[in-house]
Amino acid sequence: MTGLGRGIAEPEPVSDPPEWAVHEDTGGANTPDGTSLVQLHESIATLLASRGQWRQAYQHLRSALELIHADKTEAPRIPEQLRREVDRLRREHAEAREQSIRDSLTASYNRRYLDQRLVTLLADRHTMVGGLAVALVDLDWFKQVNDTFGHLIGDRVLQRVVDLLQDGLPEEAFCARYGGEEFALVLPGVDGPTAVAMAEAARIKIESYPWSKIVLGLRVTVSIGIAHEPTLSLGSGPERQLRQADGLLYTAKQSGRNAVAYRVGGRTFLAGPAAGRRAVTESKALVY
Repeated sequence: MTGLGRGIAEPEPVSDPPEWAVHEDTGGANTPDGTSLVQLHESIATLLASRGQWRQAYQHLRSALELIHADKTEAPRIPEQLRREVDRLRREHAEAREQSIRDSLTASYNRRYLDQRLVTLLADRHTMVGGLAVALVDLDWFKQVNDTFGHLIGDRVLQRVVDLLQDGLPEEAFCARYGGEEFALVLPGVDGPTAVAMAEAARIKIESYPWSKIVLGLRVTVSIGIAHEPTLSLGSGPERQLRQADGLLYTAKQSGRNAVAYRVGGRTFLAGPAAGRRAVTESKALVY
């Protein structure tokens, strides 16, 4: 449990509420899917407590207790007001969860989601075909973009880069903001050559985008380091693969930027046109 200031502990996460089905013709205490009026009150209390609305949560728990101890021969109807409250809280809960895993500027996933998803993917590695690739993408000379054109243009560049990175990704793949002008592409279920080809395609797409439509004189390129692990090699945790991708990203930067760096058989290579015109300056930070 992580401390939030002196003497204050972070509350334990509250599990998601059950999936409720709302039907207009319910006349008894149980809905057609088996959800009782008591369970509805308890679920609303759980949602309210997760948002820190303790007084309202307590009121719903009291309503649930009163229903449990009531001696009634006829089951009570579920009030329409309660149904509407259930629907509203469900929507707000889903929206809050989505906001908690999204970067506010680019709408890509954030670092929190990246870390959680990588752990899940590694736990399911036995069902993954092809392996897992993680690419770290960093904008070249981004400080100069901000200094020359201003931070508002810089924000638009970040947003457009995310759009380009996400364009055409496979269903299970995703893009997340790793920090600042650095992003992570997670590509599950692909082999090494395919992952490198996808990273190179993303680099070309960004380089060839007509950036002058945003502002005259603007040019944007990215450097990418991509680390691929076959399915049988997965299991050492996401940190090692992220460190290796970071080392390869540094190699791409040191080798002239606007390039994709990757490793095969203990050697480091640059993908695409960069392979034929540059010497590889290998990073000492690479994790083997």
